[in-house]
Amino acid sequence: MPQLTMASTGANAATAEVPQPPPSQGRLITVLSIDGGGIRGLIPATIISCLEAKLQELDGPDARIADYFDVIAGTSTGALLTSMLTAPDDNKRPLFAAKDLTTFYVENGPKIFPQRKAGWLTSAMNLVGTMRGPKYDGVFLHDKIKSLTHDVRIADTVTNVVVPAFDVKYLQPVIFTTYEAKADPLKNAHLSDICISTSAAPTYFPAHFFTTEDGKGGTREYHLVDGGVAANNPTMIAMSMLTKEVLRRNPDFNPGKPTEYRNYLIISVGTGSAKLAEKYTAPQCAKWGLIQWLYEGGFTPIIDIFSHASADMVDIHAAVLFEALHCQKNYLRIQDDSLMGHTSSVDIATKENMEALIGIGKELLKKPVSRVNIDTGMYESVAGEGTNEDALARFAKMLSEERKLRNKNLNSY
Repeated sequence: MPQLTMASTGANAATAEVPQPPPSQGRLITVLSIDGGGIRGLIPATIISCLEAKLQELDGPDARIADYFDVIAGTSTGALLTSMLTAPDDNKRPLFAAKDLTTFYVENGPKIFPQRKAGWLTSAMNLVGTMRGPKYDGVFLHDKIKSLTHDVRIADTVTNVVVPAFDVKYLQPVIFTTYEAKADPLKNAHLSDICISTSAAPTYFPAHFFTTEDGKGGTREYHLVDGGVAANNPTMIAMSMLTKEVLRRNPDFNPGKPTEYRNYLIISVGTGSAKLAEKYTAPQCAKWGLIQWLYEGGFTPIIDIFSHASADMVDIHAAVLFEALHCQKNYLRIQDDSLMGHTSSVDIATKENMEALIGIGKELLKKPVSRVNIDTGMYESVAGEGTNEDALARFAKMLSEERKLRNKNLNSY
């Protein structure tokens, strides 16, 4: 486990106040969204580390991602990253610095996704295993999450979080939010239960069951699987939950502006896809039966298709929305759609593959800012906006200025 970088001892004025003052004290509503994608979480971990470094250049070494975002939303592996960025340590500061996230994955990924030796016998065993039950028992993942978050509940996070999961008993999405957890004890689940649930991808990990209590005799059952079933890209869910709080007249928000999306500042980070690699073809899929849709060449096509379709539909929706409002520069989507071979897998946690994923994240920073073409679904570079790293520097400046404005307004009362 990496040595955690504590921020509580610093005296920098930009990060001394915890938590961040609410949006009602500023001009913007700030959101960080992180896709699901298993071991490919190394890609957003690398991107987020760069963003935090930019913030530290502006506001000092104690600056943390959670100090600047009103909401951090994550699905599956994105929720694990969200938890590490927002779970409080003993000093009520974020448990992990962003630079430690990749170390966590490198050290624990091979234990979360234990690898078998390659060969035809292994492929046959994987196929048989897929038909009998989940590929992984999830024991190490469960233990690791619980050891990190202890008894922390979602209402206790350093900033607000949003995490989707899916209830298989009632066949409906369940959205865990810090906002609702503070108002309803039955929604104030342990962060460990939430992370385990939203990571329980069908065929990979077992579904997760837990209950909550309200202290008055009331209980609620949860029968949950991976949040990627509902929203592998949780950007729009985060925006909807924020709008919901405005409609509820939450005093943290300026009243009467529930749809002012032009005031949102959103960074959405993907875990990569194999879109340009043309991973599957219609003639190939046309011959498949149930087994091939569940397991083909070491991958799980049905899960790949559902998760990428979910993520891309959200990106298309968000891109159209911000373009219609003439505020495209307030929405930054960082995604690589050219993964190939092992890097497109969610569970190949070899040293070589993890290093390759970190490399993809670093290269992604050097690539030009791109937006999805709503006609083709492909990402196209945007002229005049520089690289993704340039865009993160620009966003870091806006986030820093917003935080300083809120602190100024709050202290003027």
